[in-house]
Amino acid sequence: MHDDRSLVEARLSRVLDERIRPAVYPESVPLEVAVWHAPGEPVPVAEGLAAEPEPIGVGARWGAPWGTSWFRVTGRVPDAWAGRAVEALLDLGFDEDMAGFQCEGLVYRPDGSPVKGINPRNQWVRIGAPAEGGEEVRLHVEAASNPVVLGHSGHHRFLPTRLGEKETAGSEPQYTLTRMDLAVFDETVWQLVMDLEVLGELMAELPAESARRWEILRAVDRALDAVDLQDVNGTAARARSQLTEVLAAPAAASAHRVSAVGHAHIDSAWLWPLRETVRKVARTTSNMTALLEDEPDFVFAMSQAQQWAWVKEHRPEVWARVKKAVADGRFVPAGGMWVESDTNMPGSEAMARQFVHGKRFFLDEFGIENDEAWLPDTFGFAAGLPQIIRAAGSKWLLTQKISWSQTNSFPHHSFQWEGIDGTRVFTHFPPVDTYTCSMTGGEIAHAARNFKDKGAARHSLAPTGWGDGGGGTTREMIAKAARLRDLDGSATVVWETPGEFFAKAEAEYPDAPVWVGELYLELHRATLTSQAQTKQGNRRSEHLLREAELWAATAAVRRGFPYPYEELDRIWKTVLLHQFHDILPGSSIAWVHREARRTYRQVADELNRIIEAAQQALAGEGRTPLVFNAAPHTRHGVPAGGARTPGAGGRTAHSARADGGHVLDNDVLRVEIDGRGLVVSVHDIEADRETLAPGRAANLLQLHPDLPNRWDAWDVDAFYRHTVTDLTDADEVVAGADGASVRIVRSFGASRVTQVLSLAPGERRLVLDTEVDWHETEKFLKLAFPLDVHAERYASETQFGHFHRPTHTNTSWEAAKFEACNHRFVHVGEPGWGVAVVNDSTYGHDVTRAVRTDGDRGTTTTVRVSLLRAPRFPDPETDQGVHRFRHALVPGADIGDAVREGWRINLPERRVTGAGEVAPLVAVDQDAVVVTAVKLADDGSGDVVVRFHEAHGGRARATLTAGFAVAGAAVTDLLERPLPEAAAPRTEGDRIAVRLRPFELVTLRLKRA
Repeated sequence: MHDDRSLVEARLSRVLDERIRPAVYPESVPLEVAVWHAPGEPVPVAEGLAAEPEPIGVGARWGAPWGTSWFRVTGRVPDAWAGRAVEALLDLGFDEDMAGFQCEGLVYRPDGSPVKGINPRNQWVRIGAPAEGGEEVRLHVEAASNPVVLGHSGHHRFLPTRLGEKETAGSEPQYTLTRMDLAVFDETVWQLVMDLEVLGELMAELPAESARRWEILRAVDRALDAVDLQDVNGTAARARSQLTEVLAAPAAASAHRVSAVGHAHIDSAWLWPLRETVRKVARTTSNMTALLEDEPDFVFAMSQAQQWAWVKEHRPEVWARVKKAVADGRFVPAGGMWVESDTNMPGSEAMARQFVHGKRFFLDEFGIENDEAWLPDTFGFAAGLPQIIRAAGSKWLLTQKISWSQTNSFPHHSFQWEGIDGTRVFTHFPPVDTYTCSMTGGEIAHAARNFKDKGAARHSLAPTGWGDGGGGTTREMIAKAARLRDLDGSATVVWETPGEFFAKAEAEYPDAPVWVGELYLELHRATLTSQAQTKQGNRRSEHLLREAELWAATAAVRRGFPYPYEELDRIWKTVLLHQFHDILPGSSIAWVHREARRTYRQVADELNRIIEAAQQALAGEGRTPLVFNAAPHTRHGVPAGGARTPGAGGRTAHSARADGGHVLDNDVLRVEIDGRGLVVSVHDIEADRETLAPGRAANLLQLHPDLPNRWDAWDVDAFYRHTVTDLTDADEVVAGADGASVRIVRSFGASRVTQVLSLAPGERRLVLDTEVDWHETEKFLKLAFPLDVHAERYASETQFGHFHRPTHTNTSWEAAKFEACNHRFVHVGEPGWGVAVVNDSTYGHDVTRAVRTDGDRGTTTTVRVSLLRAPRFPDPETDQGVHRFRHALVPGADIGDAVREGWRINLPERRVTGAGEVAPLVAVDQDAVVVTAVKLADDGSGDVVVRFHEAHGGRARATLTAGFAVAGAAVTDLLERPLPEAAAPRTEGDRIAVRLRPFELVTLRLKRA
């Protein structure tokens, strides 16, 4: 029996490859081809169509990296083909294993209307079915010669390449024109291929001694006997008849149920620039709208409102087809976010605005509201996300990437995910373990076997289609799904929308298990550090947007300042776009990050102009010096969201250290810096407590080798810690002229670090300004603070709160979190005393605990900030150049201090001269209640919107005081729509009483009288 089975399987493979598949196109004639190469960036469609091409033949090389070539193909359907299906086969030089990562094309008719995209696994264009014979064929192909950056032929190699930057990619043609033919399409043979592929793939997944497996094997054997290998086209129908019975056998009633969702995961930038994604989306949407017309059961879902907006703006001819398909309910907006963003690093407001702008786009364009967040490829999920999803009016989450974790297998595929405030969202990880399912029997069988919630649930989702420009779902995938709809031995497959799947999956699993806290991806941890300037641009843009909205709203209400609705809307969308999960994480090609740096500079310039204009309007004419405080807490007597005349400062004393070095003392902290420029003591004078562990030094720069096993820009592997170099040699350690700082210069390798350590009068924080002129490769730079604190856990800020992680490695789950994300602060504490490390632009960090080495009992808790990496793929020049960071060490800090100092370091005071002080537009009397946004309502009504949350992890009562007459107040969702289930807040004049649960997020809309 074993020999028979092996022989049939081998026979099936060879006959399919060598006889049946080639017979799908039994006759062909060549097309005439001419080409015009656009001289620079892509041109408008009309220009490409009008250009005069030159002849080119099959076998010719074409396509400089990142170029665009317009092919014109012409021909005539032979008269003898009348009544038969005819297709054009257009192979630009595709590599089937690299779908989405190479050349692509969009086919147009002469009138400029799009036909469909062509890709390695989708090279056909229907000419007639049936053809009349004698038709003239004229098509134009806008072909993008995007280079293959990620290896070749399916072997992903992570070798440095200059192809990721247009200016260094060269001009050598990348591709060979392979086939340009008209051909007869034999649908009966094609259907036979689909029959045999489905049965062959299913047979391979069934148990060896399964009766169903042998039943299929015998049927396949009979079908192959029925094929005349010299006349496949004439005998295909006979062969198919031998398979009818096995294909009609229904699935078991207990079979796993797969909801197939047509999909094409398109990275908004990655191994191609943003401008190319615009075209990738146009090709894919053209493909999918055409496929929807041919396949009545098919449903296609596309996420990322930004990509929809690109089609609307740049390809109106495609947009018209998309709108029609949406109206028919077949082309489904998914996810309700502006882009599929990273969710670890975006700040609170930015994460909220991803949903605001994404959901509003789909509502405005189609009247459709998403209930699901759709993030299949994002690199882990912050613990604050469930509350944000709910606050946006959604309730479900789909992702896939957690299946990539290297160490621990996540225990569920469907579950309730609980965030830091107790909010839960029903979450699904497709057990098919891919977001580019192609409906193979192996994939569907794996989904059924792999599903970890068997017995309690039996629904899972399969995002189906090639992504990243691979063209989306294919007719072959749809044909296979049709056969798998109800097939004995297989899970059942049905096309459904994401909403239809989630409604069924949640209903059948009312007692789904609960996972509390972050969804940490045990992979791609280096994305918290790679491309430091991109991350810095994001952080600073987020805080500039806060300032711009705050001061513009205040000036609009107080001074009639014209609130810049359109400018802020556009800038927010720009910042949100750059939070895409391959831009902000630093895992895109050089071109993407070069453009990102330029964009962030433009964003900063525009926002600073808005801020300055609004502040000047508020300050009025005069010479009184004013300090504007955009942080959510009072500082130096200046109220949050207001401006006052600065008060008198104290003093910091400087003295020489007995053993060499310097001492800074401001009567709050006494800081000792030795002759190496290392901080060897930070004494909290009030608590009479040393901050640093005995015998250990802070401000210690540490350099590690860093060559991960794969995914250079994405990964840092645990073995990087095996080797470390402490950078203790100093070129210079000198006191600053201000008497409150020390300047340190170090050289190492080809790089140089300049630091200024400063202790301002009366401040409980040591500020570290670090400038690194970085010219290392495959190195990892850390900044260490060994603390004399015994702590089993530490807190790091996340969206609308903070999250605790263990400092120990009791289990593999804790050990896997050797690099993690924080926003503005990390806090380590014992009861009654703690330490915060705050930053202005870094995210990656690690916290470890070790036994003290001074003979005393206890542990040292070391906080290390990740500053820079130097991977060489996909950008061989990652982070080369000058970088500036600001950090502060805050001894004696509780969580409230950490929150306050984190905001403060990110929102420096601004100094303006004017007529007098500016009172806050909105004030809160409780430090635990942190205001994250003050703005005018997006609908132009003039209402004031205030968003705030409880930030300390406890319950809070507070009074919000408006600096204007309030005619009414309502609790709203993130889209500023009143929540019918929320009680109206209690108001007395301009005062509004609020109560918050731990980490609760609230949005208030205040109507002005």
